[in-house]
Amino acid sequence: MVDAKQLNALALAYMGDAILDTYVRYHLIATGKTRPNKLHHEATRYVSAKAQARVIRVLLEEGFFTDEEHSVIMRGRNAKSGTIPKNTDHNTYRYSTAFEALLGYHYLLDNKGRLDEIIQRMFLLIEREG
Repeated sequence: MVDAKQLNALALAYMGDAILDTYVRYHLIATGKTRPNKLHHEATRYVSAKAQARVIRVLLEEGFFTDEEHSVIMRGRNAKSGTIPKNTDHNTYRYSTAFEALLGYHYLLDNKGRLDEIIQRMFLLIEREG
């Protein structure tokens, strides 16, 4: 068994990235989108570093997270990654890593209810913006 509370923030983010991808794929298919090219295009609205960073900033401003979650977010934000994708800036990438770390944390602790709640808020925020 993996101890998520002791795990490196980048390992949490690695897990969170995979979980988010699965949730987004399910969400798109469940909403009737089935054409592969359209699926990929739509998925980028949710999984891009820019979208993830925007979501976590809004939720932080709203006070949505517990103290424990805030701690995980800060660990993820402050994690030192060797590379940053060329299509985003350093600060955006740090916040998207924080979001993914939080998702990985909840997944590994089997906090499915809270994981679902966070991801549903993400869907609402992104879809509300068009």
